[in-house]
Amino acid sequence: MKRNRKIKIVATLGPASSTYEMIRALHEAGADVFRLNMSHGSHEEIEEKHKIIRQVEKDLDSPIAILADLQGPKLRVGTFADGPQDLEWGETFRLDLDPTPGDKKRVCLPHPEIFDALEPGAHLLVNDGKIRLRVEDCGKDHANCTVVTGGVISDRKGVNVPDVVLPLAALSEKDRRDLEFVCSLGVDWLALSFVQRAKDVWEARELANGRAAILSKIEKPAAVESFDEILEVSDGIMVARGDLGVELPVQNVPPIQKRLVRKCRAAAKPVIVATQMLESMIESPMPTRAEVSDVSNAIYEGSDAIMLSAESAAGEYPIEAVSTMDNVAVEVEGDPTYRDIIEASRKAERHSVADGIVAAAREIAETTDIKAICCFTSSGTTATKVSRERPRVPIIAMTSSRVTARRLVLSWGTYCVMTGELERFKQAVVNAARATRKGGFADEGDQIVVTAGVPFNIPGTTNILRVAPCDERLIYSTDPE
Repeated sequence: MKRNRKIKIVATLGPASSTYEMIRALHEAGADVFRLNMSHGSHEEIEEKHKIIRQVEKDLDSPIAILADLQGPKLRVGTFADGPQDLEWGETFRLDLDPTPGDKKRVCLPHPEIFDALEPGAHLLVNDGKIRLRVEDCGKDHANCTVVTGGVISDRKGVNVPDVVLPLAALSEKDRRDLEFVCSLGVDWLALSFVQRAKDVWEARELANGRAAILSKIEKPAAVESFDEILEVSDGIMVARGDLGVELPVQNVPPIQKRLVRKCRAAAKPVIVATQMLESMIESPMPTRAEVSDVSNAIYEGSDAIMLSAESAAGEYPIEAVSTMDNVAVEVEGDPTYRDIIEASRKAERHSVADGIVAAAREIAETTDIKAICCFTSSGTTATKVSRERPRVPIIAMTSSRVTARRLVLSWGTYCVMTGELERFKQAVVNAARATRKGGFADEGDQIVVTAGVPFNIPGTTNILRVAPCDERLIYSTDPE
């Protein structure tokens, strides 16, 4: 489906968006990727949503990417004997392994791995950081703390441990079961929670075994510190600002977001900016001005995608939220300042023949009257390299692999078109011209740039660039076999 913008929109599905009619309306309003949150819903419910998405894809003849977001380990305190307790600044509070219901002085924290990693001076954040505890002394089964920021603590509130790397795998037993289930369904991307280091990604990659691309969520300080290594072994990145803003001072998050987006772009790997982008639209048909500015900043930074969470999953105005993102993106990308920023932040990456060809394709398209860059790609690598260049013209990704087409939906500026197996370059150029005309990107009198690799259908062989007419008669009369 042709969009009037280059950045992609990810919409989370949930109770407010579970029917065929709503999912189709969200796609038509601008959602390119649908996120299935594995923290909510049974396997039967997830399977039903997956089935509906694929039906919408078939009915509209428009590739749609499906992102399954794994829950990750959840660290929570135990229960309290007499209900919620009010912790005040300066008081002492103990966390331990004793399963006895807690009181104003202590509560169970049933995670021995946390005590193994804690050191005096470390901080524990409870209930999304509303309560902050400083560890004074600790052992294998306890931590005696001082309340630094008070508040009400109650049953099973979440705990964040920002100051240490926890000896926990990113995948819980639930995650492993969920991973196998969604891979058997045929999702395109797996979002991995609780990533702290590169080896966390490898475990998920081995279990997925090529059935889905791996997208690492950056939501912990340890992941920020190890980001280069994590990026290298990931297929994509999500800047998950919710937990990141809990575990780090909130003022640290915007510069981190900018750095991570630029690194992802340099590596030609898609990056999603997520969490609380249009939070007020859960209950309001209109966003705040600050939210619009936040969405705009992510677009100006050159992100591949921006994401809606509860706004589309459980909000009262899911279609309006998608439409708002779409409208903001169209307006920002039409601003001359946007092009200035995108081009000023382009980092030259020239390590291969393919790098040189896609850079040349972008330069030719921007210095002559070219309507689109058509790249034939088997694995999707060539298309992501073209996307990294952030060209002014549309990127038509031509592939015979439906798996590749769906994964590329997440990449900035790409429009994915299925094509049959090819053996001759002339036929590739003809197919590119037809797809460009059919998609409304060019007319018969226009020209396009075509990149491909010969021999065909072998990943990593991009070695041809051709400026071609959209008029098939001219192609047949002038192009070599």
